Formats: sequence, structure tokens, C-alpha cells
Amino acid sequence: MAEYVVEFGRDGGRVEPDGRLDAPAFHRNHEPLWAAIERHLAGLAGDVVEVGSGTGQHVVHFARHTPNLVWWPSDLNQRHLKSIEAWRVHSGLLNIRAPLRVDLADPDWCPEMKGGTPTDLAAIFCANVIHIAPWVVAEGLFAGAGRYLRPDGKLFLYGPFKRDGKHTALSNAVFDTSLREGNPEWGVRDVGDVEALARAVGLRLVDAVDMPANNLTLVFARL
Repeated sequence: MAEYVVEFGRDGGRVEPDGRLDAPAFHRNHEPLWAAIERHLAGLAGDVVEVGSGTGQHVVHFARHTPNLVWWPSDLNQRHLKSIEAWRVHSGLLNIRAPLRVDLADPDWCPEMKGGTPTDLAAIFCANVIHIAPWVVAEGLFAGAGRYLRPDGKLFLYGPFKRDGKHTALSNAVFDTSLREGNPEWGVRDVGDVEALARAVGLRLVDAVDMPANNLTLVFARL
């Protein structure tokens, strides 16, 4: 199993007694992220899986705004899973399920989903994952999306991206270099390469939303 997760809680940040972690990035991007996905989720009911939930703060924010959707957070890192569960309990929201241990390098993701719970998904949300992981993780993400999304389902993918092989900002180029120096299998991905993965599993890019800090939210739907 690939060990690719950037771990929260080891940077000196606050850790609550119940295990809740706090990600500074959450406070910067949760509102722009919600604005980017809100209209695509409007009127939907059903199950949504967040892959790579990290601290668990985003899933709480999104679930609070979508009472008709049931959110299934997930991660691979044990400390993150503890934080996600603690945030779920702390929120008191009934439309968040206990976190799944999902390994995106496995196209089946986890035994629970292979066994049928949850599947036929209204949406999948993935933020800040595929650039801090080997490419096999991106392949597994789309393989699972192709398998588990229902006909009107959407995949939301957030993070830094290149376009036509070029970085959209100098800061992204610097970031990409630092990622590849730390791990040659990591790096900022190109939108075209991600689209190719999508087409291979019957998805297409239907929206690309410019986000703060030179990031994008990409939205994929069935062909």
C-alpha cells in the first residue's frame, strides 16, 4: 500500500483532546469551495463520498448546507480518520457517516464499497490529493468514480493544475518543483491528463472554476 498522505497534526497545530485536528487551509478555502460546488449539488439527494477528507472539517461544512445528502468522509491515514470521526461527533449532524478507510491506489477503494455501501453516488469530492500522491492514485480515483457514480453523479476535483503543459502561475511552478524534489512521483497535474483519465471511465469535464491561490475546481459528469 502506498504511503502518500500528507499528515495533519504533525506541524505543531492545535489538537483537541478528542482528536480533532485543525487545517489552516480549511479556513482559507471552505467558502470558495462551497461556492464552486453548491450549484452542482442543488436539488440532489443521495450519498456523497469525500475522498481524502484530511481533518474532516470540509465534510462538516458541506453537510451542514445539504441536509438531503448523506456524506461519507474517508481517508487512509489513521490520525486523520480519528479527527474526522471526532469532527463528525462534535458537529451533531445526522447526515455524516463514520469515516471509511479508502486507499485510492486500489480501484475498489475499500471493502465496504465493494460490498455495496455506499454506491450509486450522487457525487464524489476530492480536494488537494492527486498532486501529493503517485499518479496511480489519480488513476484509482477515476476508476472508482467510473464505477460508483450514478448516471447523474458528479466528481469534484480541487487543487493546483497545469493547462496545456504550462503552469498557470509562477507560485504553482515553484510548488511543483518542491513537490517533485521531495518525491518524484508527486507533482502538479495537467488538466489534459486528468481529462484523459475521465474519458477512459466514461466521464467528461463539464466545468472548471477558477479558485483563489491559482487553484481550480474541476467538475466531471457522465458522457
